[in-house]
Amino acid sequence: MEIRQLRYLVTIVEAGGFTRAAERVHVAQPGVSAQIRQLERELGQELLDRSGRTVRLTDAGAAVLPHARAALRAIDDLRDVADEMAGLMRGRIRLGMVTSCGVPDMPALLERFHRDYPGIDISLVEDNSHALMDRVRDGTLDVALVALGMKDPEGLALSVIADEELVAVVAYGEPLSKQDTVGLGVLVDHTLISMPSGSGMRGVLDELCTAAGVKPRIGLEATNPQMLATLAARGLGVAIVPESTALEHEHHLHAVRIVRPSLRGRLALAWRTDGQRSAAARALVDMIERPPGAKP
Repeated sequence: MEIRQLRYLVTIVEAGGFTRAAERVHVAQPGVSAQIRQLERELGQELLDRSGRTVRLTDAGAAVLPHARAALRAIDDLRDVADEMAGLMRGRIRLGMVTSCGVPDMPALLERFHRDYPGIDISLVEDNSHALMDRVRDGTLDVALVALGMKDPEGLALSVIADEELVAVVAYGEPLSKQDTVGLGVLVDHTLISMPSGSGMRGVLDELCTAAGVKPRIGLEATNPQMLATLAARGLGVAIVPESTALEHEHHLHAVRIVRPSLRGRLALAWRTDGQRSAAARALVDMIERPPGAKP
């Protein structure tokens, strides 16, 4: 069994077929096919079902895939350790980021990281928090910046970098604009503007509503807290946003604290608990965690 065979298997699954996988690894397709056949002979099991229009994992392939990915991660970790011992910092980070997140300022942070570690390449993926956490668990991302629900996700280590209250904001003149607080049971009687399902903020709202036995009436969804506030300012409903967002829009929106119970939003870095982070990933996490200007 060779490392390249495991790499070909993982690439076929990620690329969706032999042709695209061969292009990614810069090897002729017959060569990739021959190596997968050799791997299957060594394991005594067919790993890929080639009978349909698309290549699919067999049951044996689905069982082998996580171990193949773990082996490749171990090889990458070995190289990272060797580089680190030699005083080198090069490699690649696969970073996930919740869609439309403004904290931290990721472009500025990545500029600073590239300046300090020019030998490290970064691939950045945006998605909702649930999808990002799944990709961290299966090893296709090294670390992700995610919004958390009420409960911490399983199988992930976390470093919380932001924790703030979620509030309701409405345009001045709307009924709730005359109140300073509102109970969750009363809030759900209004048309709400919220993040979509799969986001951390929506998860907090849905979990608390389920616990209280009430169902929120979501009239509009948007993936950006700034857009939620803008829609509320147009009188389209009550937006649920972080307190910091409400303060940015206080000149045309009234913020109402949600009580019984209160809502909080948390933003955290997440990585696998059962795998060693690369030196590059550790350096990035350290940079995000420490304040700008602070020494490593």
